[in-house]
Amino acid sequence: MTKIAIIGAGKLGCAIANGLLETGMQASNLYLTRRKVTTLKKYAESGVMVNSNNIEAVKFADIVLLCVKPQKIADVINEISQELTNQIVISTVTGVKLSELQALVPNKEISLFRTMPNTAAAIKQSMTCISTINSSEEEQKQVETIFKSLGETLFIDDELMASATVLAASGIAFALRYIRAAMQGGIEIGFSSEIAQKISAQTIKGAAELILQHGNHPESEIDKVTTPQGITITGLNKMEQEGFSSAIVQGILASQNKIDTL
Repeated sequence: MTKIAIIGAGKLGCAIANGLLETGMQASNLYLTRRKVTTLKKYAESGVMVNSNNIEAVKFADIVLLCVKPQKIADVINEISQELTNQIVISTVTGVKLSELQALVPNKEISLFRTMPNTAAAIKQSMTCISTINSSEEEQKQVETIFKSLGETLFIDDELMASATVLAASGIAFALRYIRAAMQGGIEIGFSSEIAQKISAQTIKGAAELILQHGNHPESEIDKVTTPQGITITGLNKMEQEGFSSAIVQGILASQNKIDTL
């Protein structure tokens, strides 16, 4: 069985770990590291290897996932570099290009992958974008299989990975903020917060599935629920008047501008 080490098991690293365990991965084949290992107690209790020693984790692993903060990546790779021999290295580090990662790794033959899953990996619903360098087709299939078990995957050029981070990873927060706003509106028109949340979340889930399963442009599905002088078109026009679409686009562009400065 493939052994996986997650270096820097914070929120995203733990979301990936949760998803892997949900797929049936044996706990004994997973190794998590973090400076404050007490926060990983539940994983240790379930049989996952837990430690603050990154070197031991890399020795253990066939695949090493780097989930540390951008400002820590150089130090972490310097720490583990002597133990990187024939492992597959996967980075989820925001803003660090594959070329920059390769420059940090002494062994230039190491197969490198850069991925951007989102926190929905914990429930096997992530949208994970993948780029790679120095990898074989077999290794690409292996990495794709791992992340496919956590949701959907898409191979993209590394130059687009920052944009994928904004659209897919930050996008989770953007979508959740819409649900929160819809809940607030639901409360205004008479629902309790619990019921408004249920209706709003399931409605977004249904809307997303319509697009994913049918492959239609969103406007095609919108046309099906808008009638002349109807309530839906009235609501949509008011939202646009208040800057709904523009605010989303501007938010995405602002996040892109921010990631470009990292």
